Amino acid sequence: MEESYRSVAKEHKIEFSEKKSRFIGQVAPVQSLEEATAFLEKVCSAHPQATHNVWAYRLGIYGQQQRFSDAGEPSQTAGLPTLDVILKQDITQVIIVTTRYFGGILLGAGGLVRAYSKAAAEVVSEAGIVTYALKDKYRLTIGYSEWGIIKSQCEKREWLLEEIEYLEKVSFNVIIPTADIEELKNLVQNITGGNPALEFLTCLYLPLKN
Repeated sequence: MEESYRSVAKEHKIEFSEKKSRFIGQVAPVQSLEEATAFLEKVCSAHPQATHNVWAYRLGIYGQQQRFSDAGEPSQTAGLPTLDVILKQDITQVIIVTTRYFGGILLGAGGLVRAYSKAAAEVVSEAGIVTYALKDKYRLTIGYSEWGIIKSQCEKREWLLEEIEYLEKVSFNVIIPTADIEELKNLVQNITGGNPALEFLTCLYLPLKN
């Protein structure tokens, strides 16, 4: 079985008002602390006049790293309810940021918990949840006479082809499930009649198709 985890399918944003306060919930799938930090900074930069930019993230394919911030709201009324939504949905590699523009009416602790929970739950629901599986990326160079059948066979197996270059030969990246490496090697060898070098580039997680 492929190594995998659940996260949101895409970046998304929702907005609603609660007793004249404006709430903007934003979510993003991320694969590192650096990506999470960059998303938080982007949201904060877009809303420099906001009263609060509350956030929570869960990182690691097993959700090993969890953090949240109330961002000036009363303790445990904002960041923790946001993180609770992440945990209840059993998603990871994700960050949620909820921006609040205060409208002049106090919501109270219970009202804040409900508003921030609503923002997190709605933005996750609308973004959608998918499974991300571990893939390997390789670089391969072959002749033009072999390219058509290689391309067809890769597409048949739903292996992703990218960064295709048509020079003296055809060079391209192929992204496959980790377990499919021997099948890829055999396919290339059978079609080319040789043993072209497969250059391993990296591992990455990609969403599975429904």
